Amino acid sequence: MDYALLLDTFARAPGRNGWPRQRLLHGCLRAAIRDGTLVAGTRLAPTRTLADELGIARNTVLYAYEQLASEGYVVPDRRGTVVAAIAAGLHPATPSPSQPLQPKTGLARRAQGLRSTRNAASEGLPFVPGVPDLQAFPLALWRRLLERAWRGLDPALLNYGDPAGEPALRAAIADYLRASRGVVCEADQVFITDGAQASLDLCARACADEGDTVWIENPGYGGALAAFRGAGLAVEGIEVDLEGMAPTPRDWQARPPKLVYVTPSHQYPVGVVMSLARRMALIEGARQAGALIVEDDYDSEFRHEGAPLAAMQGLVPDAPVLYCGTFSKTMFPGLRIGFLVAPAALAPGLAAMRAQSYASGRAAEQLALAEFLRSGAFMAHLRRMRRLYRQRRDALTAALERHLGRIAEVHGASAGMHLSLRLLDQRLSDVAIARHAREQGIIVNPLSTHAVGAGTQWNGLMLGYAQVPVEQMDGLVRRLAAVVYLLAYADTRSIPQD
Repeated sequence: MDYALLLDTFARAPGRNGWPRQRLLHGCLRAAIRDGTLVAGTRLAPTRTLADELGIARNTVLYAYEQLASEGYVVPDRRGTVVAAIAAGLHPATPSPSQPLQPKTGLARRAQGLRSTRNAASEGLPFVPGVPDLQAFPLALWRRLLERAWRGLDPALLNYGDPAGEPALRAAIADYLRASRGVVCEADQVFITDGAQASLDLCARACADEGDTVWIENPGYGGALAAFRGAGLAVEGIEVDLEGMAPTPRDWQARPPKLVYVTPSHQYPVGVVMSLARRMALIEGARQAGALIVEDDYDSEFRHEGAPLAAMQGLVPDAPVLYCGTFSKTMFPGLRIGFLVAPAALAPGLAAMRAQSYASGRAAEQLALAEFLRSGAFMAHLRRMRRLYRQRRDALTAALERHLGRIAEVHGASAGMHLSLRLLDQRLSDVAIARHAREQGIIVNPLSTHAVGAGTQWNGLMLGYAQVPVEQMDGLVRRLAAVVYLLAYADTRSIPQD
């Protein structure tokens, strides 16, 4: 057994950089036993021999062997250390093509068939969507606000709080939304949640019954798809064009919805902004169908061209709209604070449901956020980020036009923290481009993988630019263009030069 090769291969796997040698050796040997590389009855190398072979301290090997023995993977005897017989049954059998893996026992139908997504947000790679520039957040100010909140905290607030959220934060959010987004609401209509996903889960459970129909933009947000499928709703994808969700009269007649989920300010993932005419038509259609619109005001704070469009919720009196927002993009994702604004008539019912199913807490964070909003620091931070993101948007669009303008077109650059690049040649696979780009250390999200239902007419890439410095933009797009052209001209081997 080549233990050095085994250890080197194990150590190179993602996420193991910086592990201490004791942990690496223990994990490597355990993995080899579990996958059958080291079968039952195999005698491990003597500790002194293995230490010399790997160039490590003997105590490191002793620690690994002792840990494996305590876990039952190996058995010490007079002659050394042997892989335990029980370990022979630990590695999973490989299913044959005729016998595919079955869902785990006990997994509900609503949890089966969901998209398997890879969370690239924490990897720090360029063009990951949905993550703000965390280096630009005023962390020192936020620490001071948190410390002030904790110093002034009444011991009673250490208990479970109001399920709807701290009154001070609800009032501050209501004031902010009225002034900046044209939302018509009072504080008692605002419900504090753990983020956008929690708001969608609440909408799905509180405002629709199992089997009811919900419309989602196609292509659309996978988190919404998961929330509504998880609630047992029948999901219908409505195609998105250059003005946003585009339901036809036949859609309203043949598959009337109970809920309609939209991201009108900056559609996810395409990035288009829903036109005013389309917004008004959707509100009127929802009224006639007795449906509620779930307005996810995604990226609304970052408008790069023209005046911001008011939220759908405030366009008409008593609009049938559940308005969702979050501070994960304007501040930082780890804050885990979002909000839902309910129509006045639904607020008491939502409050009762929250009281039965949700125990609120984190009073200090909510009070600090309320002061952040009230003091004007939040708006000052937004102004700085708008300027920064506009500069990065300009650099990205210029680079895309320079290096990919012949075979793709940009959409959704007027707002937000991401844009989409639509491929003009439909023979190109956005999935293949994304896969090859990742090998080059670049994350681009394929639009086609966001399809809801049978498919979507959108074939292209979603690029987040909030974390990418201006000076790096051209070089990264040049690398991406090399991948695209390699796939586009793979047959002829004739790649256009910039």
